[in-house]
Amino acid sequence: MSGFFKSSIGRKVAMALSAFFLMFFLIIHLAVNITSLFSEEVFNQLSHFMGTNPLIQFALQPVLIFGVVFHFVMGFVLEIKNKKANGVSYAKNNGAANSTWMSRNMIYSGLAILAFIVLHFIDFWIPELNTKYLVGDMSGLHHGEFRYFHELVEKFHSHIRTIAYVVAFVLLGLHLAHGFTSAFQSMGVTAGRKKTLQNIGKGYSIIIPLGFIIIALYHHLKYVLS
Repeated sequence: MSGFFKSSIGRKVAMALSAFFLMFFLIIHLAVNITSLFSEEVFNQLSHFMGTNPLIQFALQPVLIFGVVFHFVMGFVLEIKNKKANGVSYAKNNGAANSTWMSRNMIYSGLAILAFIVLHFIDFWIPELNTKYLVGDMSGLHHGEFRYFHELVEKFHSHIRTIAYVVAFVLLGLHLAHGFTSAFQSMGVTAGRKKTLQNIGKGYSIIIPLGFIIIALYHHLKYVLS
């Protein structure tokens, strides 16, 4: 197994697999959060299920955290390996003549997204852990009502935080625009399908970030105009 990660192909395959997992998670995450636009009750029920289901909490959540860390660490490793192999930076080695801006700057969009994930953890995940495991309240209730919706919309009261979320999702879209097709290419399944995968990737990289942006702006403007 160690030999697998030492090879260039092995590292790229591992990177691609972690990317597939995280892209699937984004779909689930958006599907849950988008309900906050239409029904507070449905959003609360889904959030409570996700936050208390043992399979999700003790099996899938650790895998998700590992997947996030692994993806970014592997991305940095590949960047360092590219620099050592070429003797120049990845961006210089793949100039604008034969690569896109997105492919040349994946490391920077990745760093910005990582910073956003840290903010997202501070906003939601860490307070949730504190409430459930330190305070010992697994009910999800606050003053007799589910707290999830209230906690979500409260984060978008701030102009600065809302702007930070919007910018982060724009960068995520740029990251996905290249990363989607690149992941399939690393798995060797683009033969005869590259154009189709590129089109699907473009759609995915627009729809998913746009969905999150709409959620942030909707709750922010609703608060500002109320």
